Amino acid sequence: MKRVMCNHFLPGITRWVYTAVMGVFVGLVVSAASAEEGTVGLTEPRPNIVIVLADDLGYGDLSCLNPESKIPTPRMDELAACGMIFTDAHTPSSVCTPTRYGLLVGRYCWRTRLKRGVLLGFDRPLIEAERPTLASFLREQGYATAAIGKWHLGLGWQSPEGKPVTDRDGTTEDPGVDYTRPITEGPLTVGFDYFFGIAASLDMAPYCYIENDRVTEVPTEPTEGKAFPVNWRPGKRAPNFHHEEVVDKCAEAAERWLRRHVKSSPEKPFFLYYALTAPHTPVLPLPQYLGKSRAGIYGDFVVQVDDVVGRLVDLLRELRVWENTLLILTSDNGSTMTIRKEFQQYNHLTNYIFRGQKSDIWEGGHRVPFIVTWPAKIKPGSRCDRAVCLVDLFATVAELLKQPVPEGAAEDSVSFARLFFEPQTPWQRPAFVMHSINGSFAIRDGDWKLLECRGSGGWSLPEAKVPKDAPPMQLYNLAEDISEQRNLYHERPEIVQSLRAKLDRIRGSGESEESH
Repeated sequence: MKRVMCNHFLPGITRWVYTAVMGVFVGLVVSAASAEEGTVGLTEPRPNIVIVLADDLGYGDLSCLNPESKIPTPRMDELAACGMIFTDAHTPSSVCTPTRYGLLVGRYCWRTRLKRGVLLGFDRPLIEAERPTLASFLREQGYATAAIGKWHLGLGWQSPEGKPVTDRDGTTEDPGVDYTRPITEGPLTVGFDYFFGIAASLDMAPYCYIENDRVTEVPTEPTEGKAFPVNWRPGKRAPNFHHEEVVDKCAEAAERWLRRHVKSSPEKPFFLYYALTAPHTPVLPLPQYLGKSRAGIYGDFVVQVDDVVGRLVDLLRELRVWENTLLILTSDNGSTMTIRKEFQQYNHLTNYIFRGQKSDIWEGGHRVPFIVTWPAKIKPGSRCDRAVCLVDLFATVAELLKQPVPEGAAEDSVSFARLFFEPQTPWQRPAFVMHSINGSFAIRDGDWKLLECRGSGGWSLPEAKVPKDAPPMQLYNLAEDISEQRNLYHERPEIVQSLRAKLDRIRGSGESEESH
């Protein structure tokens, strides 16, 4: 298997020389950036941008983040060695749809109609018409844009009469889609030139592939729901759609698009939004990955994810675009495996030392892996402990390109571009907000985190199971209590008051403090 060459893997004098040269180069980049008042934007050539968004990948699944991980992740570990690990990165939500909205739009999803939960496969589009997205912004800057994999932001499905099939969310059964008609709203209407993937999560109907604005094959065959670890809902699937093949099919689509683009337009930068469908349920690793971990079938599925990431990196190197590609590897929320009885026997901390899991407002729900590589610019083997949020990617990319964020866009996005070059800078992100599956809020400001709920805000500890004498909210000092065990709500009322006021301002103003 090919391996990524970087500082971590260069032996002896070669490694010493490489480190010295890179240090001088990065220093020059930082000096030049500092000369630009208020910006760290870079000169040409503009970087290619790849965002790999895994689905339900836990912080503790990666062995570069969790030394006790029971899952070998050599390819993702290599990315960490070749770039920068962010140890305090967060999703704006602890579930799928809201995080994807926040990443692509730079705005908290709770400002939309979706106040809790997620969309389903037949639901109407969530991204508002005419709203700028990261994809539309980059296309205006001359980028080719593609989205591959899981969409999960609603689609413009049409009836036989050419009308929207539903005017509400939560539709579990096919509401009468005419699959021969084009999808009127979706990736192609929010800035992407190309799309291949599925409508929502792999456990949600319709079970069919979509290319651009049409299904590749009409779903006609009924399938019954399956229990964990297969775990998918009943619905119709296309005859040639097989759940266990989707990870590979999407990987092949990403590889085809990259090859085609680099061959036809080698001078044009590209943006690839690669939203993996795994390791979210259904947990279906291919046979060659079975037994490759010490964490059961879920661990084996993560091994497959790791391999897919490695394939992408190998291709970028083969196409000779790796050096000037900004690649971000992250996840849409924490893992859900912590409450699975079948998984607990492996003693694997899928969300590492953090309390809770996907759905929760505790750290395990929204603190995620975040690895950034950019061989031409970012120092190998670096680490940043500053807090960042996925909603910040819009403003960060804009600053790197020395372009203003479009008017009325990315209201909650704060650039952290400087951290790529100065990871230990004293800069601190202004207060930011997390949201749980049941609509509970949390605000983080420095080391302090306030949770506006008594329980987890999700599946780990529903409000109905919280002891009656529990405080009405939770306050934690993460610098002293990273596992959120000591609630300081009664001990530090002044901090509670300050954070509540900041949260109310953010919710009421329509934008975050110091955005962009």
